[in-house]
Amino acid sequence: MDFFEVLEKRRSIRKFKDEKVEDEKLIQILRAANSAPSAGNLQAYEIFLTRDKEKKRLVAKASYGQDFIEEADVVLVFCAKPSVSSKYYGQRGEKLYCLQDATIAASYAQLAATALGLGSVWIGAFDDDKVSKIIGNPKGFVPVAILSIGHPSENPKKRQRRKLEDIVHKI
Repeated sequence: MDFFEVLEKRRSIRKFKDEKVEDEKLIQILRAANSAPSAGNLQAYEIFLTRDKEKKRLVAKASYGQDFIEEADVVLVFCAKPSVSSKYYGQRGEKLYCLQDATIAASYAQLAATALGLGSVWIGAFDDDKVSKIIGNPKGFVPVAILSIGHPSENPKKRQRRKLEDIVHKI
């Protein structure tokens, strides 16, 4: 599948088959995330992965009851590490660059999942403290995004997007 086909096919998938994501595909997804650009190539983020039923249940609960998280085979929690960026970029690195690094990595992972015929959904609504606790309270990490990944059991229609002339402004 070429890049533009991936963009066309990507949808937020909230229904998953009870089927394991192949390890080779998971490695490809993680490699894609690792290949994402980052400020100063610092890669000021880390990824916490679980397939554990109980941990997925807790993540769903910490995500304000988004129970579909439990259905996915794999849950990835992308966390920024502000201290890494702040060493080189000060406050801007601490408040922005590390967050961008984590979200770009999550985007690459999401697109890779689509390219591999898998489904995913980006979760941004969650209780930071509860998610931190679930992943082991790693010191200095800030949860930024959660991706649920699995074999899709739905094929949602493409949603309407804004017109380019509404979002692009020549200056």
